Amino acid sequence: MRNTFGEIFTLTSFGESHGEAIGGIVDGMPAGIPIDMDFIQSELNRRRPGQSHITTSRNEADQVELLSGVFEGVSTGCPIGFIVRNTNQKSKDYEEMRHLFRPSHADYTYYIKYGVRDHRGGGRSSARITIARVVAGALAKLVLRQMGINIQAYTSQVGNIALDTDYTRYDLSKTESNPVRCPDEQKAADMEKLIAEVKAEGDTIGGIVTCVVKGCPAGVGEPEFDKLHARLGFAMLSINAAKGFEYGMGFAGVTERGSQQNDHFAAGEPNEQMSRPITTQTNHSGGIQGGISNGQDIFFRVAFKPVATILKPQDTVDDGGNNTTIDARGRHDPCVVPRAVPIVEAMTAMVILDQYLLFKATKK
Repeated sequence: MRNTFGEIFTLTSFGESHGEAIGGIVDGMPAGIPIDMDFIQSELNRRRPGQSHITTSRNEADQVELLSGVFEGVSTGCPIGFIVRNTNQKSKDYEEMRHLFRPSHADYTYYIKYGVRDHRGGGRSSARITIARVVAGALAKLVLRQMGINIQAYTSQVGNIALDTDYTRYDLSKTESNPVRCPDEQKAADMEKLIAEVKAEGDTIGGIVTCVVKGCPAGVGEPEFDKLHARLGFAMLSINAAKGFEYGMGFAGVTERGSQQNDHFAAGEPNEQMSRPITTQTNHSGGIQGGISNGQDIFFRVAFKPVATILKPQDTVDDGGNNTTIDARGRHDPCVVPRAVPIVEAMTAMVILDQYLLFKATKK
């Protein structure tokens, strides 16, 4: 079971939903980076449960403790170990599911693979494990901040309520102004209402997160199997409940011709890095060409399915292969999308930093 992500900047995570703690070890963190604990905690607060009426009612402080790799407020270059203790487990809510498989959940596949599973909140397959990703992503963001690279994700669709796919139409600074994390005030209210209705029915619903990376220099990414968009897709599809990934124009671009899709090159304004920089007149490519960043905004979309655990009776089987029904209990998100926004950002930050460090290490 692979629990390590990245090549140079890496995260190895551990823990289960109802265990003692979630934690990880970040290796490859550059030395001398100021470690802003308030920022790291604020990133965790964006992901934490119980933050609004449209999320799970599990109430965890998710207070992070750094155990190593930091001295006098800066990174030392050594591995950074951290933990976030679980304090609000209700394992008894899952006792009736000890021998039952929740439809479309990882219960069955984990059991088949390992012959044993932690039924308490899904164990290792729980979205609570993404805490480690958010901490590592926050550390990566602290490095990228010094390089002028900014990452902003937002909720662009819940159910059939969707924003325009052109992110430039919105003021992304408004993303955190509502519980849904949508920069369109009216659409955010509609999304919030829909999620509340679905939650009252004991059901769940899916949606889409859009992410934009600004300031990534040209040249990041590998030309063959480790293309930058492939690494981003790999990272996004490793997030719980993620079912689809597209960058640039994505699937919508198949209806157009090359003459409409091609991003024409143009001379840019001179800057500190280049006397004759090159830019593009459009950005249908999503900031990546041939698997390598071209200096334009990188943007992509991640589709998330409805949460598998619903509070309605469903047909299933038990671990003895007998037909039965399941009436799940526990505290679950009616829509994972709002809390997935900081997770998408975290995984993006890790990919961009990891690939940038590889780019610098191999550049002649």
